[in-house]
Amino acid sequence: MKPALHTDALFYPFHLCHAETLRRLLSRFQRVHFRDYMALRLTPFSGTTAYEDRMGGFFPELVTGGRIIQGYNVSGPLMDETRNAIDRDLADRDWRTLFHQAFKEDRRVQRGLFDPTHAMSIGRDLVPGPAALLRLMSPEFRQHPFTVQEVRELSEKRLAGETAYRFEYGLALIKTAAALRYTIALTNTHHLAATTDSSAHCHLLSRTLAREGLTLSNHLVIRTGY
Repeated sequence: MKPALHTDALFYPFHLCHAETLRRLLSRFQRVHFRDYMALRLTPFSGTTAYEDRMGGFFPELVTGGRIIQGYNVSGPLMDETRNAIDRDLADRDWRTLFHQAFKEDRRVQRGLFDPTHAMSIGRDLVPGPAALLRLMSPEFRQHPFTVQEVRELSEKRLAGETAYRFEYGLALIKTAAALRYTIALTNTHHLAATTDSSAHCHLLSRTLAREGLTLSNHLVIRTGY
């Protein structure tokens, strides 16, 4: 990691991190901040489900000692500003290429979006996880001009076949972009550095920052041996 200019950092894009990552972050930063699990509501009747676990549940002494700060809510409907920002990421060919490459090659990215070790519900069909994942890696999805509105409309329909796969890929794009957009908003609001141990998400965030001329301390922990 580069030398820290902040005493506090927000971990992204997930709401939990590996214990070794946490140890390394606490050796660098005075406090590490964590968001809650992100549950997006695409429409009043569709969205993703939240989990209740927090880092403080595994390390209560660090919460008591003020080393872990948690409880940042990133769930609920997308505000217009966030939706428009996500659409800008989805319209960025370089951002989309980075996402698709990570989705094909990075198992942590895959597990963060799907659980390929189990059968997956793709619309009305139950598909073996590896087969579903392989279909979602098709280059046609990288090239499709997704928008938040399109994925919202798909979420309200009974889907099957190619349309169902398009919805799943689009939802994965939105979840990834939203997590990064909330990272930008939280770090700016609370004057935090951003830090992650996912090189894929670090590159995606860096692309967004460069494209929009935004300044943010973005630190990457290189995971070795764990």
